[in-house]
Amino acid sequence: MNAGPPHLPPERHDPLEEIWRTADQVVTGRPETAHADADLRAPSAADADPAAKPYPPSYPAPVPAPAPQSAPAPGDQPPAGVQGPVAQQGPAMRSASGAQPVPGVWPAAGTHSAPGEQPAPAVQPASGVPWVPEVQPAPGAHPAPGTAPPEPHPAAVLPASGGQLVPGAPAASAVPQAPGAPAAPAPPAGAGPVRAAEPGQAADGRPGAGAAGPGGVPALGVPFHSGTKPPLYPPEPQGALPVRPDPLAALIPDMVVDGAVHGPLTVRAASVRGDSHRYHGEPRQDALAVTRVGAPGDELLLLAVADGVGSASRSHVGSHEACRLAATSLDAAAGEIAAALREGGTDRFTTAAGKAVVRIATLLSHQAQERGDDPAAYATTLRVLLVPLDPAVRLRGFLAVGDGGTSLLRAGQWAVSVTGADQADGGMIDTRTPALPHGVRLQAELLGPAEPGDLLVLSTDGLSTPLAGDAGMREFLARAWGGETVPGPADFLWQLQYRVKSYDDDRTAVALWEGRS
Repeated sequence: MNAGPPHLPPERHDPLEEIWRTADQVVTGRPETAHADADLRAPSAADADPAAKPYPPSYPAPVPAPAPQSAPAPGDQPPAGVQGPVAQQGPAMRSASGAQPVPGVWPAAGTHSAPGEQPAPAVQPASGVPWVPEVQPAPGAHPAPGTAPPEPHPAAVLPASGGQLVPGAPAASAVPQAPGAPAAPAPPAGAGPVRAAEPGQAADGRPGAGAAGPGGVPALGVPFHSGTKPPLYPPEPQGALPVRPDPLAALIPDMVVDGAVHGPLTVRAASVRGDSHRYHGEPRQDALAVTRVGAPGDELLLLAVADGVGSASRSHVGSHEACRLAATSLDAAAGEIAAALREGGTDRFTTAAGKAVVRIATLLSHQAQERGDDPAAYATTLRVLLVPLDPAVRLRGFLAVGDGGTSLLRAGQWAVSVTGADQADGGMIDTRTPALPHGVRLQAELLGPAEPGDLLVLSTDGLSTPLAGDAGMREFLARAWGGETVPGPADFLWQLQYRVKSYDDDRTAVALWEGRS
């Protein structure tokens, strides 16, 4: 048998293979070859330079890198408040409309405006008011005759981030200014101590003066403190509480804020877990209530705070239940209490308030027993202010079981104790305070008459004690709460957290502003 050349079968026509080959030709731009092995060739110049390859219409050609730009001229500086490098103006950069870019245009920090477009004006809204972008006038425009710049929000006169009030600090005009920067205006006479200037802020601490947070949005920052150094505890919540073993404790918020407006009356309320409870992973034992009680014609604004006794294991439940029971029990007695306030009847008010407090204590004790708890574990103080919604009635009803504070700010001056049994001894804490449900020792008084512009603050001892003992806190809160305008809820919460060393208890306050005539 002769060993001739092997017999090769005829090539088979595969339609699928032809489709794939055609697709490869469209994608790569290579000419059709007679055999697949012909693709194993030496690389060409077209392979070495991708930009030289012919790209089909459906694939965009690569954009060449922009040519290196020279550094800007010494006089070509970005506008004030704009950070970052100059925008690269390569030949491929165009605006969305296709117009040529304008050399020398600086984009606003954090924005992505198209080259050639002017950056949006910086927005510096005042703290405590909704953020409304400010419209900048056109170049050369002047305000209409007779118009004046708007007055700053009252919260703007206060510092906007962490620090302390420093008596005798230099005025704004005495603080060195950056070259070419306008001098800050000096504070008005009698404005109180000026906070020492910090990086990114003016010496007067105004929120719009460099106190912006991420994205240019104003931020209140860390609460202020007395003294030269802040307390060692972190100024914000740390770890969340676990549901086990106490779901009720885990679901109590670290802080709450509330408010209301009824005619000339404005209310702000807030409660914050103390540094000590945060550190030890314990719940906030303070509680508050802002609500209305009574039928139409006898309606009263009910403001309440409660402070769970620290040594009682379920006092965080007792304080919240006491506020709830106070609302329902005093609602049933609202008609009698409203009549007592209209006529100025102290005895009538004391009798009605006493019956309501006995009911609160009884129900609180029953609730503890129904849950299998010792009623003593629910031990809590309670302070309530009852305010007629009728503006003609200027007396306010006050009742309390246990310690706390009832303070008055009038004409910029604090009276830290306006009720008989408040802490008027420089902030000393009485550990023998009565507490519900067992220690029903009622304190009931009529307060007033209220004057327009008065501020009455009902608080737990987490505020009343440092307010009585620390002059820096009294001065700070007098400036914050004694202005012509009531602070917003968020501002009130931030201001309430003014920190004083060694005072690390929960802090709760309900503040009532009497409208000015």
